[in-house]
Formats: sequence, C-alpha cells, structure tokens
Amino acid sequence: MKSIPKLIRRFVGIMMISTMLLVILNIAFYIIMFWKYTTNISAWDIADKAAESLRFTDSGYTLSDEIAAELKEQNVWAILIDDNTRQVIWQTENLPNNIPKQYTLSDISDLSRGYVDGYPTFTGEAKNGLLVLGYPRDSYWKLVRASWDYHFIASLPKNVLSAFCMNIILMFLIYAITNSRLLRSIKPITNGIQDLSHGTPVQLSEKGILSELAANINQTSSILQKQAEQLRKKETARANWIAGVSHDIRTPLSMVMGYAGQLENTPGLTEAERKKASVIVKQSERMKNLINDLNLASKLEYNMQPLMREKQNAVAIVRQVVVDFINMDIDDKFSIEWETADTLSVCNINADKDLLKRAVTNLVQNSITHNEQGCAIYVSVAEHDNNCIICVEDDGVGVSDEQIEKLNNTPHYMVCDSNTFEQRQGLGLLIVKQIANSHNGTVLIAHSEYGGFKVSIEIPK
Repeated sequence: MKSIPKLIRRFVGIMMISTMLLVILNIAFYIIMFWKYTTNISAWDIADKAAESLRFTDSGYTLSDEIAAELKEQNVWAILIDDNTRQVIWQTENLPNNIPKQYTLSDISDLSRGYVDGYPTFTGEAKNGLLVLGYPRDSYWKLVRASWDYHFIASLPKNVLSAFCMNIILMFLIYAITNSRLLRSIKPITNGIQDLSHGTPVQLSEKGILSELAANINQTSSILQKQAEQLRKKETARANWIAGVSHDIRTPLSMVMGYAGQLENTPGLTEAERKKASVIVKQSERMKNLINDLNLASKLEYNMQPLMREKQNAVAIVRQVVVDFINMDIDDKFSIEWETADTLSVCNINADKDLLKRAVTNLVQNSITHNEQGCAIYVSVAEHDNNCIICVEDDGVGVSDEQIEKLNNTPHYMVCDSNTFEQRQGLGLLIVKQIANSHNGTVLIAHSEYGGFKVSIEIPK
C-alpha cells in the first residue's frame, strides 16, 4: 500500500518542519531579547565616563551636566572613595542613608564585584580615588563568584550542538512512539476502505484509537453486502423470468407460424385472406426475432452468454454477413455496397465470431427495417490507431440530433414512446453495444455522410 508510507512521510515531514520552525522561533526570540537588553551603554562604560568627567573645582567635585542628567534619569547614586583614607569624599544628593561612608580594602573588593547593601555597584577609576555608581536594586543581577573551567568553555559550542541534535532525535523518538499506535490502526482502516471499493466483505477489529471508524466501516460493508446480495437476487430473477417467458412463448408462436404458413399456401383462399395469412407469418417472425433479441440482451447484460473469443479476421466476417444478405434476395429497393479498401484484406481481432456476425447483421437489418422506401447500405472495415473499425451506414431517412444523442447515451433500449419500430431499433442497437463492450470495444452512432444513419463499432486489435 502506497498510502501508509506516504502518511508516515507526511507525519515525519510535519514533525521536522515544526521542529525547525520551533528552533528558528527560539533563536529569533533570544536574539531579540539579547538585542533589547544589550543595545544600551553598559553600566561599566557609564562608570568610566563618569570617572573621567568628575572634576575638582573651588567648590568641590562636580560631574559634567550630561553625565549628571543621565545618572539622575536612571536614579543612580554615586560616591568617590579617597585612595589614601578610603573615606567618601564626594557623593550625589540622592545617596541613601544606609550607604557606608568609610570602606576597608575588603569592602572595596566586594563592591567592585557585586553589591553595597543590595545595590548593584559599578566602579570607575577617578583622579585621587575610586568612583562608585549604585544602581536601583532591581536593575542588574551580578555574578559575584563566577568562575568557569577552561575546558568547559572551550568545548561549549560542541556540547551545545550535540545537545541540540540529541533533542531533535529525542523529539523524533517521542513522536514516533506516540504515533506508532495510530499508524498501526490506520493501516487496516485503509485496507478496509480499499476492499470496500472492490466489493470485498470487510470485518475489522473494533479496538484501538480508531475503533469507532472501524465499526462504521464494518457496518457499511455489511450494508453493501446485503444490497449486493439483494441486487444479485433481483438480477437472477429477472434473467430467469425473461428466459422462462421466452421459452414459454416459443412453442405457441411456432404453432401460429406453422398454421399461418399453411393457410398462406392453401389454394382455396381468396387473395385478401392470403394477404392476411402472410401478415400473420411476417409479424410472427418479427415476434420471434424480438424474443431472441430480448433473451440475448439479457444474457449479455448478466454475463450469461459464453464468449468463444479467438483470433478472427474481421474483414472476412463482415464480408460474409454482406454476402448472406445479398443471397437472401432482399427487396430491390435495398442495395448493399462493400466500401472496404482493396488494400485491406486482413484485420485480425480477438473476437467471438458468432456474436460479431450478429452485431453486423443487426446493423444491416436496422437500415432495412427503418427505411421502408428503400435505401443504399454501405458496409466497411478499416484500421485506425491499432483498432478495427466496422461501419454500417445508409442514405435513408436518418434520425434527428436528439435521437442520436439518446441512442448514444441512453443505458437501455427504450428510447421512444409507443413506436414499436424505434423500440426494435433500440433493442438491436443495445445488443450491438453489449457485444462491443464484451470485446472491450465501443459503439458510436452518428449522421452518415450519405445523409442517413451511421453506426461504427471500434474493437481493439
């Protein structure tokens, strides 16, 4: 089954795409966050600038206006610790009261790395002292005792890449394990659906994730099997009814035809009575042919007619039908023309000879039956695209475009109302279509180039 690997590939593809999108989104998020919090000037740089701008004047130490404004804006306090005495010799006005004014070397070491009373501090080297900036308590987080092994830092890129690959593999395994049960449930479901399309009975296990769907498929299969069985019974009953009626009619019809034939040849009858007997014979013969056609159509429809397909020369078969009609001494109003090219003497197809002759006979008889005023009938065999095309057409009254549309597309022979002649034509054409279909061929009905009716049978070679 191609659908299961395709489904698996789809799941894996979705998982890989979602993983890549997740990674890209995470990287973009961290880049944005890093950019947001690192684009400003660092506190260490500000401390250095403040230390450079600190000047001693007659009125004492002062900062430049720019630095003073920036410190005030960020609510940063500042002190200057003397190098010699380690006392605060200058401070900003916003210095908290709890900030010491005297520092030891140990205190200076601590504030250089971390905090003073919870305030993150940053230092800058000023003239004659150490400038200390104190930021609000919730503004910075400082690593006071950070130290890293050299080999850990050196191997960090490789370790990060390895961890990333392991995460992807782990995600794939988790995804595959969690979906394997679903995939195992899907395979019998897809097999069951395929079996349904072929008319095969389906009985799936109603367990697992897709148990409800399996139950619905089982129920559908049961309904389809019941419908198919009912249809088979109806078709068998119909075929048996047609066969039985055909059989039952033949015996009385044979008696009618026999007695009517005797009456037709009785010397003592008047001419009018003889004509009536002749009409009975002809109409009885027509009823017999109609019954035979109906029985054959039923057998072909339900595949009850055995096919004896062998390699046959279509040219020879069709020519024999034409010769048989000529030898029947048909009315002088009808002429049959053989239009097959002289260069085509053999057109081999795999066919049932008797059925193919019956199809061509029906077409020739169709032209005779529906042209009471007479017509010329043209019969031909041709080859085209590895197909054998048998064509029967006439220059008779023809049919309308609407009738041709019906004859080409109506799935049964009842293509008219009460006109029995057109019904007979339809039944004859139905048999021709069924014979063509049994040979994997097609039938096309159209207007003849001679002005009448045209039927083409196309059978693959």
